[in-house]
Amino acid sequence: MTGLALTALLATLASADPDGFQDGHEGRAGRARAAHHGHGAVQRERSASALAPGSDPSVLPGDVLIADRANDRLLMVTPQGRTVWEYPRPGARLRVPDDAFFTPTGRDIVATQEDNYVVSVINFAHRRLDYRYGRPGVPGSGPNRLYNPDDAMLTRSGLLFSADIKNCRLVVIRPPRHRLARELGVPGECVHDPPRSYASPNGVFPRIGGGVVVTEITGDWVDVLDASGRLVASTHAPGFTYPSDTNMVSPGVLLSVDYTSPGAVETFTPDGRVLWRYAPRSGPAALRKPSLALPLPNGDILLNDDYNDRVIVIDPRTNRIVWQYGHKGEPGRRTGFLRTPDGVDLAPPHSLAGRFPQLAPPG
Repeated sequence: MTGLALTALLATLASADPDGFQDGHEGRAGRARAAHHGHGAVQRERSASALAPGSDPSVLPGDVLIADRANDRLLMVTPQGRTVWEYPRPGARLRVPDDAFFTPTGRDIVATQEDNYVVSVINFAHRRLDYRYGRPGVPGSGPNRLYNPDDAMLTRSGLLFSADIKNCRLVVIRPPRHRLARELGVPGECVHDPPRSYASPNGVFPRIGGGVVVTEITGDWVDVLDASGRLVASTHAPGFTYPSDTNMVSPGVLLSVDYTSPGAVETFTPDGRVLWRYAPRSGPAALRKPSLALPLPNGDILLNDDYNDRVIVIDPRTNRIVWQYGHKGEPGRRTGFLRTPDGVDLAPPHSLAGRFPQLAPPG
């Protein structure tokens, strides 16, 4: 679907009624099943205990990587809800991972551990920690120090970049070194004045065509910068009080969540015009501090509903939840349960990095 087609489609949905989990989307589900590898009824029945009733695995193009923050783990689940990968191995520890993204090659995963003040690069096949920037448990702004890093990504050229929230800066690192290659913003100068300074940036995501999209918590700002670091647009996420992890769906379409309770997710233009919004106030459909939403190839939205202990897929055509892993408000660790999931990505080739061949650090 082109960016213009998606924009037109979403613009017609702003008044859709969010009633919660959809069980009767037979026409759409039938088309999706034909398009996504033919998952059969037998497979769905076998996974009933891992997924919420009514979940349609065919809406996902592949496996889902989840940063299961309060369970101190990363895990990968299939569209049917089966766990196929988990990190760390028994006896090891990965404290409070809040976001995790595949690298462009798919060989590694970059995890931010915001409240442990480090960024970790994990070898996917060997489930091995290969690199870490920051000292666990020790915040700071000097060499090998971070203060609440968020949304780190590794480029094909080997550069690692991340938002460093409480240092009010964006950082660029060249592993295996433990000094910054570049710093955008000044620690302690938490003022919205991009690209010179940023007010508590909690997200830095690639922009279509090169550059990045930066989310600033203080002041509810979303900034779009081009490949040279020049500010293209700066706007407020409409109706939000705590914008989180804004990313680009297509040229001229941004996607963000409101990290509040009840929370919201919406698409909007760089000049602040809402295209689509999902914000039920109560009931099973309501969100509780969601922190990241990503677009799926079929136009659906994948997001982690952090404090409802679940990862869900929303169909923006109907404003209904069509897939759910985790039990709303029931934290746990056994199969089918999560505890404050704080990040998601798709397995390659549908990963976030895979969608951006021009993935590059800011500036």
